Amino acid sequence: MKNPDELIRNKATGELWRIWFEQKGVAGLEAIQSSEHLLQVGEVAKAEAVLNKLVEDLPDFAEAWNRRAVLSYSLGEYEKAIKDCEMVVKIIPFHFGALHGLGLCYAALGKYREAILAFKKALEVQPYSIENQRLILECTARLS
Repeated sequence: MKNPDELIRNKATGELWRIWFEQKGVAGLEAIQSSEHLLQVGEVAKAEAVLNKLVEDLPDFAEAWNRRAVLSYSLGEYEKAIKDCEMVVKIIPFHFGALHGLGLCYAALGKYREAILAFKKALEVQPYSIENQRLILECTARLS
């Protein structure tokens, strides 16, 4: 993630996502895929129910919490998404997706100082992330 070679960084990023999605084996991965499919066909409540059951049954499955955070964020339920992102980071402190998500949620709520801190933590993991650098600048400008 910190390697100057973009190809190596991209490969490491992809591998981490694979590990996180497959953390709980086939059953966990299939449940996440099921929720993603339900979202694609507009069955938001059913997708959320799948993720709720998944975090209840496998509370240490970081990606289940992360997927639920993404869903909550997409629904504008930022406080809910923040709580789930915090659970992800409690399980996997270097989960750059959840750290980035925290920043997005805080920014959406107008909590720019908190957003900047979250994006900076994400940058500690992915120092070459142009997106997080850009968002830090945007949030800093909004503070002025």
